[in-house]
Amino acid sequence: MLALNTASFSLLPQNPKPFSLFRVSTFICRAFSKFPGDSDSDDSPDEIPGRRSNYSGVKLEETVDSKTGKLRLDSWVSSRIDGVSRARVQSSIRSGLVSVNGRVTDKVSHMVKGGDKVDCTIADLKPLRAEPEDIPLDIVYEDEHVLVVNKPAHMVVHPAPGNATGTLVSGILHHCSLPTVSFPGEGVLSDVEDASDDELNMFSANRSPNYDDSSVMCESSVRPGIVHRLDKGTSGLLVVAKNEHSLADLAEQFKKHTIKRVYVSITCGVPASVTGRVDIPIGRDSNNRIRMAAIPGTPKSGKSRHAVSRYKVIEKLAGGGSALVEWRLETGRTHQIRAHAKYLGIPLLGDEVYGGTKNMARSLLQPKTPPMFHGKLSQLVSQIDRPCLHALTLGFRHPFTGENIHFTRLPPPDFAEILSDLRAINTEKVTHPNYF
Repeated sequence: MLALNTASFSLLPQNPKPFSLFRVSTFICRAFSKFPGDSDSDDSPDEIPGRRSNYSGVKLEETVDSKTGKLRLDSWVSSRIDGVSRARVQSSIRSGLVSVNGRVTDKVSHMVKGGDKVDCTIADLKPLRAEPEDIPLDIVYEDEHVLVVNKPAHMVVHPAPGNATGTLVSGILHHCSLPTVSFPGEGVLSDVEDASDDELNMFSANRSPNYDDSSVMCESSVRPGIVHRLDKGTSGLLVVAKNEHSLADLAEQFKKHTIKRVYVSITCGVPASVTGRVDIPIGRDSNNRIRMAAIPGTPKSGKSRHAVSRYKVIEKLAGGGSALVEWRLETGRTHQIRAHAKYLGIPLLGDEVYGGTKNMARSLLQPKTPPMFHGKLSQLVSQIDRPCLHALTLGFRHPFTGENIHFTRLPPPDFAEILSDLRAINTEKVTHPNYF
């Protein structure tokens, strides 16, 4: 197993002075108390108010097209009601509000086929509670203005349907000695990569005449000042604002693309070009609402958003069946790296949603490696339980001191072990960054 030095590098000392509990408590609790609803979508601010109708009571009475093959009930209903989340549909099914051919079913995985008659009523939103939890946090840096956390894989950043506890928000509430809070919530995507640009457009002057400044500020603030997010499966660095000034300042830095963000991933296959810039808009996948897709062409309002990623192959692994790839984001769209990697034909290893399946990994790795390694490869692939993506570096201008600060955390043991095993089969250095 590869031994990685997990020391961080920063220009400021850790925990240089205590934070103001009153200030943080006021900021966070006010935001929670006014919060109108959560969303993991990448909609622009002008689109948010219309979504707040929340779909409660919306009915669907429809017969499945005869040309449709077998589909999961939750997936089919989600595809028929534009804008409602899959999590919301699943809640409706489990609540007994959906019937197939006159019989109520509470199984979200129930398979429907052509000719089936489906009756569905969308359930009311159920309040989500974020309660302080004594969750160990890897705090890289903290002062009274900002908090930088090294998020582990499998931790959800904020409460959402199906992920109400064990979140980063709950850990921060406990860390800051803040109370339990409740708010209505709905998730559009099950987990979200760094969606900073989409959320922080609220600070732009380009708003609709009927846009409510205060409500959107609360919408962004509800996740204790979290100005960008990482997928549940993604590990690495994330910054949290501890007051409104810091939130607004960091938001402006994200908007101007001056935040430094570097990610590393292990991919299925190697891109045709070892370096490149992917300038392809991203929008929701029309065939699968739980994922995004790279959509070539001019960005279309409401359908896709401008998205740019730069990548560099650091190392070819296992005879070219895999690669260690560095990513630098110029924008921060929902699932941006995952969608762009899929577009390049190199889905992230372990990313079942975007094509980096176990079968895909085996089909690429085994032909390029000697038979003596096939057993080890099969075991390695079977143990991967998340997309191999890590937020390695985060740099920004401190909202109060104006000093440029920079942090690095190397990948956690699960990522390091996979990398080590692939290197043991075969490795070819392409570029030589100084962090590995």
